[in-house]
Amino acid sequence: MIKINKLITTFFLIIFTSSCVGYEPIFKTSNLKFVINEYEIKGDKKIGKEVFYKLKRLSDSNKNDLDSKTISLIIETIKTKNPTIKNSAGKILEYKIDLSTKILLKDYLTNDVILNHNFNLSASYKVQDQFSETVKLENKVIQNLTNKTYEDLLVKMSENIVTK
Repeated sequence: MIKINKLITTFFLIIFTSSCVGYEPIFKTSNLKFVINEYEIKGDKKIGKEVFYKLKRLSDSNKNDLDSKTISLIIETIKTKNPTIKNSAGKILEYKIDLSTKILLKDYLTNDVILNHNFNLSASYKVQDQFSETVKLENKVIQNLTNKTYEDLLVKMSENIVTK
């Protein structure tokens, strides 16, 4: 009986693992063939540069590809931090960070707009007992919002660059 159970379990494991062979994500970065020729960063320079450098790494991998589209890029980021919860004494207990990023992609040769999109993300975090812990938490929230903006941008770019 135990041998039959092991045999059946092994059979199902083989079927389930072999059914995943050949999986490819719908939006993958290898389809994004672009080279950034010129760029401009407006607003919050630190966050704008983080998004740009991630795109630049992806762009540099396509430098020698003749099918790559040459683009110009404008990144405008605005970060706002607002208190959301206060106690009865007026001490702030929670903050909300709003990150608004406007991306404008143009074909460098024809100056046609490829992508003009606003990414608006927000997240809240609680004030910690130690100020340094609060600053670390704020930086982590900003990093997460920046990464999410970059991921959403890649999806939008794959929709627009591959189809145009």
